[in-house]
Amino acid sequence: MADMPVVAPIAAPDAEHGHAQGLKRALRLRDVALLYIAASLSVRWVATAAAAGPGSLIVWFFGLLGFFVPLAACVMELSSRYPQEGGLYIWAREAFGDAAGFLTAWMYWMSNLPYFPSILYFGAGAALFGAGEWGHRLAASPMYFMTFAVVWLAIITVVNIVGLEQGKWLNNIGSSGAWLSVLVLVVLGAVAAARFGVATKFSWAAMAPHLSLKDAIFWSTIFFAFSGAETGSFMAEEIREPRKTIPRALLVAGLVLAVGYVAGTAALLVALPAGQVSGVDGFMHGAAVLCGRLGVPWLGVVMAGLLALSAIGGAASYLSATSRLPFVAGIDLYLPPVFGRVHRKFGTPWVAIGVYGLAGMVMGALGQAGTSVRGAYDVMVSMTIITTFLPFLPLFVAMIRVQSRPVGAGVMRVPGGRPVAVILAVVGFVSTAGTIVLSAIPADEEPNKPLALAKVLVSTAVLVGVGVLVFAIAQRKRRRLLGAAVSDP
Repeated sequence: MADMPVVAPIAAPDAEHGHAQGLKRALRLRDVALLYIAASLSVRWVATAAAAGPGSLIVWFFGLLGFFVPLAACVMELSSRYPQEGGLYIWAREAFGDAAGFLTAWMYWMSNLPYFPSILYFGAGAALFGAGEWGHRLAASPMYFMTFAVVWLAIITVVNIVGLEQGKWLNNIGSSGAWLSVLVLVVLGAVAAARFGVATKFSWAAMAPHLSLKDAIFWSTIFFAFSGAETGSFMAEEIREPRKTIPRALLVAGLVLAVGYVAGTAALLVALPAGQVSGVDGFMHGAAVLCGRLGVPWLGVVMAGLLALSAIGGAASYLSATSRLPFVAGIDLYLPPVFGRVHRKFGTPWVAIGVYGLAGMVMGALGQAGTSVRGAYDVMVSMTIITTFLPFLPLFVAMIRVQSRPVGAGVMRVPGGRPVAVILAVVGFVSTAGTIVLSAIPADEEPNKPLALAKVLVSTAVLVGVGVLVFAIAQRKRRRLLGAAVSDP
């Protein structure tokens, strides 16, 4: 029994080389900022907002102030207090213990399993706009969407295993697809407005948010669009100077998100009335209309490619970041120790990445079971919102709990100190709880609302229940392992 490992909590990383597991610090400010943008800026939410009318322009600011700012502030301080690999896993563990840390991480990494096919289905649909009649035939083909998702997840997984130096370029290039597509749409909208006028009336009365249940459900989607600020901290020990880099990257990403979402929504409403914008392909449809009006139809093909690229970048950013959670859980022995292995040559947690990528591929293949392309998309979006937002509840409470603890040298706190930190955390918690409740309500166009709701709730309950079971089993095994190692040094 002398070769049994003795597990200790992950130590604070050193300045250059990461912890003893051999991770490499490959991410600079540019890479982390683009990671945040790739994870957060999704043009599908621009179309969703435009479909709700000009009032969504105001709602974007509520989402920014009600969710992104509290989340970014909490991430900034918590990642500075605990600059270790694993992000919210470490924060919840330090605040509430091992069980909370594991279940928070479990819910988060499980949330991205439906996210991967949902974002890649969107990218697959966008790519068809440049494929003519052949593309129209594939638009109703579940096999096409499934193949697109599975193949790209396989590519993303392999590239990330080979090394973060290579994997980060998928994030960076995908991020460019997101902000470039929004930028092109904004330019097209401005030119079209100057030459032909606008398709939507922008008045204070039209822009005033409404308080109906349907509008409240829409608000939950807007809040979800600002998630992603937590991802960079999952790879904290692979970031150069994380205490300085993460806050700066959050500031850059926040500015891009605010401008991109508001300006992109306005540009889409310039092209089309809100009633003619649909969720899955609304952005591309609006871009195609503007390209046709301005006599540049070829630009529509370019836009289709950019949208597909942005979807691939979004999937790549979440796979590379979220796979670090099972890696850290493997080090702590709450998952099999093999998850904590780092490839000697590549310096990546290759087992955690590979298993997580394979799980995403399975989800991409099964996501079409028993439903239409649109139905599969809506169900997976709802599952993603609920399971993604559940881990934010302990994150915000952890922010409040650690305020009474001593602050080490070099820690960056929220401006205003403890009172401001607590207020922001409470605002974030309330916004998160409301979003979870509202996101469970099926969309109007869902043909079988009870079935859709049952899928979402049952799937979520199963994911959480399996996490509790996995932790309970792992905790017993871990105690036996540590007890044997102590008794037989």
